[in-house]
Amino acid sequence: MKRRDDLTKDTPELPESGQSRRRFMGAAALAGVAGATGLGTAVMSRESFAAAAKEARNNAVVHPGELDEYYGFWSGGHQGEVRVLGVPSMRELMRIPVFNVDSATGWGITNESKEILGGDQQFLNGDCHHPHISMTDGRYDGKYLFINDKANTRVARIRLDIMKTDKITHIPNVQAIHGLRLQKVPRTKYVFCNAEFVIPQPNDGSEFSLENSYTMFNAIDADTMEVAWQVIVDGNLDNTDADYTGKYAASTCYNSEKAVDLAGTMRNDRDWVVVFNVERIEAAVKAGNFKTIGDSDVPVVDGRGDSELTRYIPVPKNPHGLNTSPDGKYFIANGKLSPTCSVIAIDKLDDLFDNKIELRDTIVAEPELGLGPLHTTFDGRGNAYTTLFIDSQVCKWNIADAIKHYNGEDVNYIRQKLDVHYQPGHNHASLTESRDADGKWLVVLSKFSKDRFLPVGPLHPENDQLIDISGEEMKLVHDGPTYAEPHDCILVRRDQIKTKKIYDRDDPFFASAVEQAKKDGVTLEADNKVIRDGNKVRVYMTSVAPQYGMTEFKVKEGDEVTVYVSNQDTIEDVTHGFCMVNHGVSMEISPQQTASVTFTAGKPGVYWYYCNWFCHALHMEMGGRMIVEKA
Repeated sequence: MKRRDDLTKDTPELPESGQSRRRFMGAAALAGVAGATGLGTAVMSRESFAAAAKEARNNAVVHPGELDEYYGFWSGGHQGEVRVLGVPSMRELMRIPVFNVDSATGWGITNESKEILGGDQQFLNGDCHHPHISMTDGRYDGKYLFINDKANTRVARIRLDIMKTDKITHIPNVQAIHGLRLQKVPRTKYVFCNAEFVIPQPNDGSEFSLENSYTMFNAIDADTMEVAWQVIVDGNLDNTDADYTGKYAASTCYNSEKAVDLAGTMRNDRDWVVVFNVERIEAAVKAGNFKTIGDSDVPVVDGRGDSELTRYIPVPKNPHGLNTSPDGKYFIANGKLSPTCSVIAIDKLDDLFDNKIELRDTIVAEPELGLGPLHTTFDGRGNAYTTLFIDSQVCKWNIADAIKHYNGEDVNYIRQKLDVHYQPGHNHASLTESRDADGKWLVVLSKFSKDRFLPVGPLHPENDQLIDISGEEMKLVHDGPTYAEPHDCILVRRDQIKTKKIYDRDDPFFASAVEQAKKDGVTLEADNKVIRDGNKVRVYMTSVAPQYGMTEFKVKEGDEVTVYVSNQDTIEDVTHGFCMVNHGVSMEISPQQTASVTFTAGKPGVYWYYCNWFCHALHMEMGGRMIVEKA
């Protein structure tokens, strides 16, 4: 079998159309929306398009008091959070703090959140890219959402019943978790995630050369959030996705050169998609054929070179997105610096791993779409939608026709190109990562907004655009300004998410508070007590709108004070807050929740605390005083 290392040095083959890549890029740039000769787009008159767009906008209207059909979960980008929107209204419903500090809810301030973030080891920033929802048999089960932190090499899990982060895992031995996807079948056993940057091993300052540098593909146990295993790879890793059998995952590599400069990363005309055989990796780990690195006990297997665990399929050039079609037939790698997408037939992978076919035999189509293809999504009707970053367009194309064209038939696989505003990155159609892709709505997350909104200074918002794809024509219906580069989103039906209206008193989210109260002999639901343990003071209080169960307590200067508040209201939406003036303390306590916060008592004097979440007509009167005495 010809190795990928030889293939990457080959001169790129001519596309099936007979045009060279350079000629196509020139033609596409000149032809604009029409694309290259022979690859024209569907055309509507101005009047008919305007009428269709108006109808689509009416379909997107959700009137006051009505509910959206879909939940949309957006990554918060550099803000380090997850945002919840209703679709198609695009109304923001909630923000879920994850890797950031949030003074409204107390995330990063409360003891419960610090325990999840890692206590004193927490970072104060995050960079969220890829939100994905747990699945059973290839369908969203609505239990968890997982999100990466590229900035600090972490992965978080969010409980969707309460919309709170409940686990954060630091991934050892690697840097910069970027691409993240979930095992779809039979259920989400693993969270698959790519570490983007190659680093020396061990990365302890003993050497800095690239010779012993590499990165790894990582599998996290979705139930425990422990890292299950890691796979060393050639090159770097970008985006990833999994198949619908549970056997394969695949990732793009844009830096097969392992270069540290821009020109070096573009030296090869082809990089690759690396395919991981999950069953073989599990068997290797079970058989003890692994090593560990440094003080980590995570099993590490070697997927480089001629490993039986991986296959490296050459594709052009610096590929970015990797997306699985909802029918489970194809991995699609988006070319970025090539105007093409590479369509990999998943049913050929068994033969590839058994060495019965060549690496490029798995490619069944390589359609030319336009300049800067980054990500592809699907409508469940056989059509794909690819963002073209340089062209500022979305290209709708038919997968079956692209395969026919690759096999020499004279067919036009491009259905339409639609201008978006501007430079789109990710896109996401409703239910598209599941078997249930319904082809109703498409969200395009554009990196630049330029002139689309009122000016707000040198820093501009990004632009998330909603497109109706329920008919033959794509129709733009909404512009939505967003802050700090959300990157990606996922859309699920509203019936697939089941949220609690109030907390259960045995919820594990505040189990540590319950355990401490038990040690102190305190009944959280009834007692209002102060427990002193040397210079540590624990203050237990209930709250029922509009009053705290304790309106005054005394401590000494320098005491370590922990305040536990248990909200005894049982009515939906009666959330309380606790804010201690001049102490940097603020937190949310939802109905039937217990929350706690620890701080150091300041200088002697009187410090008011008050409810900072509106809960009652007498909300302003809900408060109390902390008396700080001299030590």
